[in-house]
This record gives sequence, C-alpha cells and structure tokens, in this order.
Amino acid sequence: MAQEVQITINKAIEDLDSELRELSTKIHDNPETAYNEYGAHDNVAAFLTSQGFNVIKHAHGLETSLSAEYGSDGRVVNFNCEYDALPGIGHACGHNLIAIGSIAGFLGTVAVLKKYKIPGRVRLLGTPAEEGGGGKIKLINAGAYKDVNASFMTHPMSALVMKTPMGVFKGIPFGTCVASIKFKATFTGRPAHGALSPHEGINALDAAVLAYNGISMLRQQIKPYERIGGVILHGGEAPNVITPQSTLNYNVRSATVDEARELHKRVVSCFEGAAISTGCKVDFELWVFSRVRSAEYTYHSLG
Repeated sequence: MAQEVQITINKAIEDLDSELRELSTKIHDNPETAYNEYGAHDNVAAFLTSQGFNVIKHAHGLETSLSAEYGSDGRVVNFNCEYDALPGIGHACGHNLIAIGSIAGFLGTVAVLKKYKIPGRVRLLGTPAEEGGGGKIKLINAGAYKDVNASFMTHPMSALVMKTPMGVFKGIPFGTCVASIKFKATFTGRPAHGALSPHEGINALDAAVLAYNGISMLRQQIKPYERIGGVILHGGEAPNVITPQSTLNYNVRSATVDEARELHKRVVSCFEGAAISTGCKVDFELWVFSRVRSAEYTYHSLG
C-alpha cells in the first residue's frame, strides 16, 4: 500500500514537471521582497487555477497571501508556500524552490486523497514575508492556522557531512537549526549644529559606531557555531548636524535559545557601554521565538 501511494504521489508531480519548473523559474527570475510578492502571488494563483483549484487571492487580509484547498471533512494538512526574496541578492535562500516543493506536496496529497477516497482536507497557503516582516505571525493572528492539524514545508540547502565509524554520510538529517534572537536598538542623543555648537549635542551616530565596533571585537571571543550579524539602519541626515538618533538591527544566533540569550546579554552590554560613553539613551525592540525543537531532539537522540 505504501509503495502504491508513493507511486501515486510521484506520478502527480512528474506529470507536471515542466510546468512546475517554469513556475519556479518565473519566481526566481523576478525576485520580490517581503509583502511585495505580487508577481509570485499571481503566478502561483494562475498555476493552481489552471489545475482546477479554486484559489482565494489576497487571503487573510494580506495582499500577497493566497489559499487553495481540496477535500472535505476530517483533519487539515497544510503546506506553507513561501516566495519572498532577499533584498539586493534575490532568491539566495531558494524560496522559489520552497514554493515549488510545497505546491508539489499539495498536488501529491490531492492525488492520494482523490484516488483512495480518503477523508480530510489539504491546503496550500501562500505565506509572504518570511525574510523579515513576520508574515506567518500575521497569518496566525488572522486565524489562517486555526483549523490546521499539521503544517509542512521544505527548505533547500547543501548536503551536510557527518563522519562516523561506519563511514562518511551526507544529508540534511545530520544538521540542526539554530536559535535566533533578533532585535533593534535605537540610540537617542541631542541635535546640535556641527560647526557652531557641537558641544551642545549628544551624538547618536557615535554611539552606533562604538556599539558596532565593540560587537566586532566581541566576535573574537564567541563560540565557533555562534553568529552575530548587524547593520546600521539610520545614522543621521546631514554631516553638519549632530545626529540625534540612530538605529541598528541585529541578529544573535547560537545552538540553543539559552546560549543565544547569554550571547545576547553580551551584545546588549556593547550597546549599553556605547550609550554610557556618549551620553545617549538606548532602547531595544526584541524578538525572541520558541526553543528550536530540532536541536533539542538531536541532543536527546544522542543521549
């Protein structure tokens, strides 16, 4: 039975191989960033419509979300369809492939439900703004997942290598995800004319540069698997005005949430030190998510 089901899934996907490849290429060659995925939205919707599905465009109050469904009664299985690109470098994370992987999974599941008359529903949900912007959070708040029993997607990546006494193995199962703490820091100083009265100002740009350099030095003393990434989003408007406010965006990553939190404390100290040194005030806007289950499960499975 399992083999027959797999054959059914494979055939459903292989029969549309060229169409799926064409759709992937369209998304890849026209990269669109968070909440601007209008072309991807329309192309995916057009493809699903051509296959006989009723597509809800602009689903759940998001202009670039969509939803298509097959079946009735029973449990609901959902496939997340991402299609946003990174700013400046296009689909470097392969979200065009994520979209096609989810569409293929959706089509394969539909084929099985049809052939074997299995009760249940399968849904494809267009999920914009994965690369920042919290698209899925907005979808959760809008109730998009309220009736979903299980949700799936896949992510492309290079094969990971694991050396064992039995030999060298390659594959994604040997990897883990990392925990991530994202935050925005805003320094507030006091404006002044840079030529006439610089002594009356408090320079928020100096604070940003000091924090940035401090974190750059901190990287020498962090664990090999930890990462700190950051950019200065705003550093002032004019060279002859003491910058009254600056903003930085940072991402702290480690193997577990607990380790990420410890690293985050060290990074925050760099910001607080910069604030003290320059006389600025610093405020943080923090985003931290749940524990990374894949890393925990790997840890427990290894004893």
